[in-house]
Amino acid sequence: MKNRGQTERSPVFRNTAKKTKASAINMAATRKPGNVPSDPGFLLEAALAARVHAFAPYSHFQVGAALEDDAGRIHTGCNVENATYGLTVCAERVAVFKAISEGVRKFRRIAISADTDTLTPPCGACRQILWEFCGDIEIILVNPRGKTETYQLKDLFPKPFDVSFL
Repeated sequence: MKNRGQTERSPVFRNTAKKTKASAINMAATRKPGNVPSDPGFLLEAALAARVHAFAPYSHFQVGAALEDDAGRIHTGCNVENATYGLTVCAERVAVFKAISEGVRKFRRIAISADTDTLTPPCGACRQILWEFCGDIEIILVNPRGKTETYQLKDLFPKPFDVSFL
């Protein structure tokens, strides 16, 4: 069975068509701090590139995420499925956990890519993790055809559970 979206390229991804998918991710991960464009195109490109690394042999639903920290570095993630489904980890959580494991604690925004016509927002568990570790960050949803939507996390997650309840 063919994975959806394998051959499609987003307009923002076409700029790197001659580069390998891995080099697009490496470019994103090694971008110099302070060089943060107001256009999120680079972040979208990194999320789309991360999506192709998804391990989704059961659902064939590939998701990529690119999380920008306050220094302008980008941390990517993809969904990783498990046969039990309950142990599957979403792309957003992979990106957050990778950044946290590297000592990063402040974030600006996250881009999330999936090959759907109706853009796919983070699931409930990812919203909770994003709130806990990132606060009210900007969330940009994108698909390989270049469609985007932008939200603040508080608009997708209006009554979060946090340390104030403990």
